[in-house]
Amino acid sequence: MTLASIRIITDDVDRLVAFYETVTGMAPARPAPVFAEFRTENGTLAVASTATVAMLGDRAPRPGSNDSLIIEFMVADVDAEFDRLQNSLDDVVLVPTTMPWGNRSTLFRDPDGNLVNLFSRPVP
Repeated sequence: MTLASIRIITDDVDRLVAFYETVTGMAPARPAPVFAEFRTENGTLAVASTATVAMLGDRAPRPGSNDSLIIEFMVADVDAEFDRLQNSLDDVVLVPTTMPWGNRSTLFRDPDGNLVNLFSRPVP
């Protein structure tokens, strides 16, 4: 089994795609206006409209209601990435900090309120 992607369901695909373009520095694949994928070496972050899950009815994911997962990107330099992004972030949860287990992390929320962690592992 291989994890293929994490998909964020949103009411505003273009807004979330623009945010993750800024964060990742990548242009996503956009096979349809209601769907985008940021394909990295190790996995894919997908962004999709509520229209893509409408067939699930009352059991469909609700945009902006996530409070249980963190979208994590490993980066070479957390401080440099934070400096680059700082003016684009509306909700910084944690400025660059060295965690007790050694990772350097910064956490912020995307426009839908999903928590994003940029981290680097300690150099051995």
